Amino acid sequence: MSTELACIEITTSNQPEFSVIWLHGLGADGNDFAPIVPELKVDDIPIRFVFPHAPIMPITINGGMPMRAWYDLYMMDLVRHEDEKGLRESQQLVQALIARENARGIPTERIVLAGFSQGCAMTLQTGLRLEEKLAGMVCLSGYLPLADKVAAERHAANQNTPIFMAHGQQDPVVPLIRAEESRQRLNELGYDIEWHTYPMPHSVCAEEVSAISQFLKRVLVRVD
Repeated sequence: MSTELACIEITTSNQPEFSVIWLHGLGADGNDFAPIVPELKVDDIPIRFVFPHAPIMPITINGGMPMRAWYDLYMMDLVRHEDEKGLRESQQLVQALIARENARGIPTERIVLAGFSQGCAMTLQTGLRLEEKLAGMVCLSGYLPLADKVAAERHAANQNTPIFMAHGQQDPVVPLIRAEESRQRLNELGYDIEWHTYPMPHSVCAEEVSAISQFLKRVLVRVD
């Protein structure tokens, strides 16, 4: 698998000092969350938003239909049989995106990883194992993948990194209980979780966008 992903980029400044790498969900692409940038109201922070397109692959629960995805899904409950190989391959892709931002002058400590659904899973899969501290993680309508391996594989660099988690109370795709189990596991491992639920399905709402905005304003701060 190539480590080069096509991306959509939106900047709030000609000289960005921070990056937000935002990972879409199953069957979507980088265009899915690009419209959220003006809604976040962070124009006063010099940010490069990076919205990558996941690889195209056949998805088992969708009858093998090829679509953009970070990993295969075998079962509707998401966790009894996981695509560990796919998760780890996409982890390498996300790490390559972080390295690309580093090469463009943005240190990891000024990067936020964000994701929705499968993108949320990839944010946690990558961020918890990353050897350099992130500014934060935004985890929307998703869950913690390979949960039984996190304790052994996590890296201390992001033990204290702020993690924003939000979920819809009527989510039929990733049930709320799955997200609650993920939050509980992360809490047991000592992570700093900011937890929100909203009366919505598998989607994003205005109140949530406002909370994400406040989170970004809090964590995107120069530290040198």
